[in-house]
Amino acid sequence: MANRSTRIAILNTDKCKPNKCNQESKTNCPPVHVGKKCIEVTPTSKSASISEELCTGCGICVHQFKSSTWPKALSKETTHRYGPNHFKLHRLQVPRPGEVLGLVGTNGIGKSTALKILSGSLKPNLGRFNNPPDWQEILTYFRGSELQNYFIRLLQDKLKAIIKPQYVDHIPKVIEGSVGEILKQKDERGMMEELCIDLELYMVLDRNVGELSSGELHRYMFDEPSSYLDVKQRLKAARVIRSLIRPDSYVIVVEHDLSVLDYLSDHICCLYGKPDAYGVVTLPFSVREGINIFLSGFVSETPREIGEETETYNGTGKTTFIRMLAGILKPDADLEMPQLQVSYKPQKISPKSKLIVNDLLQNKIRSSYTHQQFVTDVMKPLQIEDLLDQKVKKLSGGELQRVALCLCLGQPADIYLIDKPSAYLDSEQRIVAAKVIKRFILHSKKSAFVVENDFIMATYLADRVIVYDGKPGVDCTAISPQSLLTGMNLFLFVNVILLIIAPRINKLNSTKDTEQKAAGTYYYLDD
Repeated sequence: MANRSTRIAILNTDKCKPNKCNQESKTNCPPVHVGKKCIEVTPTSKSASISEELCTGCGICVHQFKSSTWPKALSKETTHRYGPNHFKLHRLQVPRPGEVLGLVGTNGIGKSTALKILSGSLKPNLGRFNNPPDWQEILTYFRGSELQNYFIRLLQDKLKAIIKPQYVDHIPKVIEGSVGEILKQKDERGMMEELCIDLELYMVLDRNVGELSSGELHRYMFDEPSSYLDVKQRLKAARVIRSLIRPDSYVIVVEHDLSVLDYLSDHICCLYGKPDAYGVVTLPFSVREGINIFLSGFVSETPREIGEETETYNGTGKTTFIRMLAGILKPDADLEMPQLQVSYKPQKISPKSKLIVNDLLQNKIRSSYTHQQFVTDVMKPLQIEDLLDQKVKKLSGGELQRVALCLCLGQPADIYLIDKPSAYLDSEQRIVAAKVIKRFILHSKKSAFVVENDFIMATYLADRVIVYDGKPGVDCTAISPQSLLTGMNLFLFVNVILLIIAPRINKLNSTKDTEQKAAGTYYYLDD
């Protein structure tokens, strides 16, 4: 039988340091033992290289390399590879004019690479990193597809591509000035006034970009457009994005909040493969079919709830409330706070430690770190073992979030305070994180306050809901904890209808949307 798969070997540059080890991987490599040059290291090499043709996948060098197989047929559909022993992307999503195409997949699977190619900032090499093709060959490769027309328009400057960055907290590092000044400079379509109203930016126009919160930053800058926004703001942002649709325009959205992705998209492409090794883009599916295909195998149980969930607009006091419970902020009134031991995961995570992850965990949560139950229930599902040898300062946003959750849950406490656990996590990681938090709180018989804006994660976690009412940024009041159904209906009664399970946001003015609003049922549990 013909070989239907081939091997790919990805170098982990953070872990492969041949000048600082005895090169055990090379010494013990079976092909090297019989004289084959499977692993090579030169005297000046900063890292080793591995032959994908000779690699047997024995696993000896597992800490330095990720070796895996993928269908051989995909070799003819390689869109881009960054280099030998580096990530490769197979296929490419086909954007359709006049529609929103949603992308869903785990982190490190190629979503950002695909966006860079479609924006023109990365030229696809069709896998030939040593002998890159010219644009004429690339256009010939995509001949007969909508991608050929797309790239022709891009090359002829008939198509201007703009990407909203994923990490909005980095924006103040490269942009200076007031919000109003910057928006005036970038307002090429004369939409500034309309967008400021829709995205509630009129209150921050005089403020410097560096002074904005993450949620405020996100509203004026589509890679993960919902991060840091609360539920209502996510819907407003989604409507603004859909308002960009024109007969000759392309809109592509990467989004990990599946309810927002559902609301936004006309079609969905899933990305699968092995994170940081290779990714494959599927053909477009209908929205419901695409999300169900992605979730297949990951979500198999009805959402159940645990803990307290605080939900409201940005700027109404969620984080302030959590920080007061943590003892970081003092209440204005002379209130006597109960003496309880708390463990707090903040919203913003600043990687200040110079340690590697292993040493940080040893220093901060030694008892939990060595406890087998904690390792099984928390560390393994969050894939902390893959990060142990990495420096904390070099971790990505999603990696930092996983380590921060591990540190928070590893501290002995009466109450666990967890602010925005979904930030920078992909859809699958969010589900895993929610399960980890819920299982830990149940098993430890403790309480948790969770601030979360991802609706799927929020409904999975929450047993009761605290709703804030008032004017954001000015004066808000927390209503006493409500049941999940009552609290969500109280919060969502303006413009938003959600169906559980799984959570879906009705398309605006659809038949079901109109029927449920007329009945006053804004949050609906389907028996």
